[in-house]
Amino acid sequence: MTTATPAKRRLALFDLDHTLIAGDSDFEWPRFLIKRGILDAAQYDERNSYFYRQYQNGTLDMNEYLAFILAPLTRFSRHQLDELHADYLENHIKPLIPNKARERLAAHRAEGDQIVIITATNRFITGPIARELGVEHLIAIELEQDGDGNYTGRPTGVLSFKEGKITRIEQWLAERGESWDSYAESFFYSDSHNDLPLMKLVDNPVAVDADDKLRAYAEEHGWPVISLRD
Repeated sequence: MTTATPAKRRLALFDLDHTLIAGDSDFEWPRFLIKRGILDAAQYDERNSYFYRQYQNGTLDMNEYLAFILAPLTRFSRHQLDELHADYLENHIKPLIPNKARERLAAHRAEGDQIVIITATNRFITGPIARELGVEHLIAIELEQDGDGNYTGRPTGVLSFKEGKITRIEQWLAERGESWDSYAESFFYSDSHNDLPLMKLVDNPVAVDADDKLRAYAEEHGWPVISLRD
């Protein structure tokens, strides 16, 4: 008597900002700090918007942007940052999480799929959001820490941005003793044309509330174009 080979799981990858949440968590963090009176609005709002426009246009200098966005983290201890993030998550991010996004995650979970959030936003910002969404596996920009566990304001490793997302997911798979072939199918949900390199690689790319460039590419190539907004 032969034993049937267990069916392979599917791999469901999700971008975070403007995909699972109706906003950009990296863009919202300085706005939250401004609202709390921690950052100066005149100094940060214009610069933050400048980088966000670059991201939308596909011209973002990631190293320049990270030097800007990570600088405020160096002003506080990890304990202070965690307290700030708890407020940020509760009052600034949870209202941006659509029910449809939670439902799509639940549908993949019900199928037994391996769910991974892969984002170009740093782990400090996104770790608690992933936990709120019930997603165990997160690939994000990693941050350097000093001997006391405080942030230095510098990233480490390969940045999970554009082609870097392919490198990081393949590193993650290798660390688990897996490869793309370990899964029956792969999905990637994203809103951004910056994610086209990884979207072209998976079996099932899904454009979610897509920007104009991604929507045009998706429609041309017959990819699903959906909305996860309530």
